[in-house]
Amino acid sequence: MSLFLTTLSGGVILYLLIYYTMFKGSRCRSSAVLKGKTAIVTGSNTGIGKTTAMELAKRGARVILSCRNQQKAEAAAYDIRRESGNNEVLCMQLDLASLKSVRTFAETFLKTEPRLDLLINNAGVMATGQTEDGFGLAFGVNHLGHFLLTSLLLERLKQAGGGSRVVNVAALLHRLGTVDFAALNAHKDLVTPTPGRSSWHAALMAYCHSKLCNLLFTRELANRLEGTSVTCYSLHPGVISTELCRNMSWWQRLLLVPVSKLLFLDSEAGAQVTLHCALQEGIEHFSGRYFSSCSLRPGSVGPKARDDGLAKKLWEVSERLCGLS
Repeated sequence: MSLFLTTLSGGVILYLLIYYTMFKGSRCRSSAVLKGKTAIVTGSNTGIGKTTAMELAKRGARVILSCRNQQKAEAAAYDIRRESGNNEVLCMQLDLASLKSVRTFAETFLKTEPRLDLLINNAGVMATGQTEDGFGLAFGVNHLGHFLLTSLLLERLKQAGGGSRVVNVAALLHRLGTVDFAALNAHKDLVTPTPGRSSWHAALMAYCHSKLCNLLFTRELANRLEGTSVTCYSLHPGVISTELCRNMSWWQRLLLVPVSKLLFLDSEAGAQVTLHCALQEGIEHFSGRYFSSCSLRPGSVGPKARDDGLAKKLWEVSERLCGLS
C-alpha cells in the first residue's frame, strides 16, 4: 500500500509540475486602463473570447460581443456586466460564415459606434462543411470572415489614434498548414477532397491551413499599416479546453474532453497571450509578428509563415474572394 501511495503521490507531483510549467502558461502583466476605449471581440460568448471580453470590461472598455448566437451572446454580456460592474458591454450579431453578415455587422458598427481601439479576431472552428458562400468552413470562418471584418473596420481603427490594435488568435498548428491556391480555386477550400479521408483528419488539416492564413494575414496587414498608429499581432493561446471542437462527433468529444479537462489550459489562462498582445506596451515595433507567451519578444514561426510573397498573394486572393477588388 505504501508503495502504491508513493507512486500515486509521485505521479500527482509530476503531473502538477508538467501542468504548471508546460501548460499553465504565462500571464499578461499590463496594467492598462481602457476607460473611453472600444473593443470588439469575436466569438466572445464562451471560452477565451468571453474571458478576454471580461478582462477588457473590468479595465473599463466599452466591449462589443460579436457572436453568431444572439441568445448566448446576451447571456454572456449579462455575466460580464454583473461581474465587471461595467454596463458598457453589448452584443452585435455576427456570423463569420456569412460574408453578408460580416458586411451587415460592419455597417451597423460604423453607424452606431464612433471609435474602435481593439479588434480581437478570436472566433474559430475546427470542422468540415461549408459557409453560406460555399467556402470551406474553417477557411471561411477562421480566415476569410475575419479578413473582411478587419478590412471594413480598418479606417475606424486608424481614426482612433493612440495605438489601436488588431489581434488575430492563431495556433501553433499553423506549422502543419499550407496554402494551396489551386485547391482554393478549384474547391473554394484549402483542403482537397480525398476519398477515404476521415472527417476528423479533414477538419484538423483545414484548421491548420486556416491558422497559417491567420499568420500570413497578420504579416501582410502589418506591412500595409506601416506609418499608421495601428499595429497587429497573431498568437498561440496555448492548448485550451474550450468549445472549439463542438462540431466533432459525440464519440470524438467523449475521447477528447477528459484529456482536455486534465491537461489543457482553462479559459482564464488561455486568454493571457491575447490580452498581452492587446494591451502590453513595448511590443509595438513587433507589429505583424507572432506571440506564444506573454513576452516582450515574439515567438518563432514555421518557414511558410515568414514568406512575404505568400502573404501578399493570400491578401490579394482574399480581397477577390470577399469582393473587395
